[in-house]
Amino acid sequence: MSTTKYIFVTGGVTSSLGKGIIASSLAKLLQARGYSVTNQKLDPYLNVDPGTLNPYEHGECFVTDDGAETDLDLGHYERFTNAPTSQANNVTTGRIYRNVINKERKGDFLGKTVQIIPHITDEIKRNIKLLGTKHKYDVVITEIGGTVGDIESLPYIEAVRQLKWELGQDALVIHLTLVPYLAASGELKTKPTQHSVKSLLETGVQPEVLVLRTEHELTADVRRKVALFCNVDPKAVVQSIDVSTIYEVPLKMREEKLDQTVCEKLGLDLKKEPKLKEWTKFLTRLQNPKAEVKIGLVGKYVELHDAYKSIAESFIHAGSVNECKVKIEWVHSEKLNDANYQEELKDLKGILVAPGFGHRGLEGKILAVKYARENNIPFMGICLGMQVAVIEFARNVLKLEGADSLEMNPKTPHPVINLMEEQKNVTEKGGTMRLGAYDCILKEGSKAFAAYKQKEISERHRHRYEFNNEYLEQFEAAGMKAVGMNPDTGLVEAVELDGHKWFVGVQFHPEYKSTVIKPQPLFVEFVKVAMEK
Repeated sequence: MSTTKYIFVTGGVTSSLGKGIIASSLAKLLQARGYSVTNQKLDPYLNVDPGTLNPYEHGECFVTDDGAETDLDLGHYERFTNAPTSQANNVTTGRIYRNVINKERKGDFLGKTVQIIPHITDEIKRNIKLLGTKHKYDVVITEIGGTVGDIESLPYIEAVRQLKWELGQDALVIHLTLVPYLAASGELKTKPTQHSVKSLLETGVQPEVLVLRTEHELTADVRRKVALFCNVDPKAVVQSIDVSTIYEVPLKMREEKLDQTVCEKLGLDLKKEPKLKEWTKFLTRLQNPKAEVKIGLVGKYVELHDAYKSIAESFIHAGSVNECKVKIEWVHSEKLNDANYQEELKDLKGILVAPGFGHRGLEGKILAVKYARENNIPFMGICLGMQVAVIEFARNVLKLEGADSLEMNPKTPHPVINLMEEQKNVTEKGGTMRLGAYDCILKEGSKAFAAYKQKEISERHRHRYEFNNEYLEQFEAAGMKAVGMNPDTGLVEAVELDGHKWFVGVQFHPEYKSTVIKPQPLFVEFVKVAMEK
């Protein structure tokens, strides 16, 4: 293909309609037709990245191989397409403004007055086209966060208007809206969609495809009406009906011929029909489980499940492999105490202690680890979850009174979790942790090695604190073994307990790499062991 095609996905009426899932599903279908595709997210907030945002504000922060802290939609892109994303796949208004202001300070604009148009919009366009020029993808699908009409999104919509003008037939806009159902009158209402498209038209952008979210099947009349009022080809009015799992959406979009419509409008060859054999197999196993297992996810942000999005999705992938429905029991670590923890955790077949930052809820996590260790319950600790397992073992097995992490207690007599050497002079919070993919060497004969079936692995990190190697001999002598090490720094990456059914703590985040086509090995093994009677 001579030129890269650009698809823009905008949303209207309300947020959280699933632009990311539609963008990911379309990417999957185009990929299945033999095209190389990448997804990009433009976020209208002024944070430079979501790394410093509370998970309650924005869900989890997803980390890429190259160490970018990004929006959780990038997790969907990777899970659907099985292709890694990078810093270039997530752009925020904060980053756009920072880049423009840095250029202005250097004198790059030769005395010009710096303005939203053309300077901010040019920088947005440069970031959108970066993936097409640098990496030579056939198609770049760019999702614009927020809803049309938001003051924050206006520069992005203006950049799209300009790009459509510049790129002509190589650019296309998909607009996702809601068609609500009024129970009182028994009708589907298209007026919100008409208004949403109208406000998009006011910015100079005509969408070529409309995707309508709905709880009820759209009638032919509804589709015709929307097409007529919104200047859209009737074939390009696509229904996106509620489904039981997001992984059904690519198949639903296939039925609606979304990929075919997009290919025709962009002049892409339709010869190859999308092959979704693996995907369908995964879905069949997911929807017809032969067993069910209850696993506790112990964390302090459990009220918002999106705070642990990648972990929840990893359990879905691992469940499908094991033909088992993983029922996640969301356990708030702040609510666990000495009086109730045994009662609260007694029905669980596995316990996962989640990542996090700060002291809140730590003691509850320590009790959850203690329960899993003493009762031989399969256990997995991720990042802070591993560190908590180390603290619990130090206090209750090694009898190191007051053992703690320097993060939680800078005056602890036994800092079994220490601040990393390169972090000691860091003063800024944003983007300064150990981030991205690092190698790890696993010990043969360990549970982790049995799961991965290989010695050298690479996983993504997001942390400032590490296992304190000064205590390593003491831990190993008492039965907590370091089974994964970073080859360059000697950092402990994974620990296991001797004599326990399955007790694995990892400093990295395995959940970030789990996809439909390649479920994460540790999760697959964890679910498998938890299923055993």
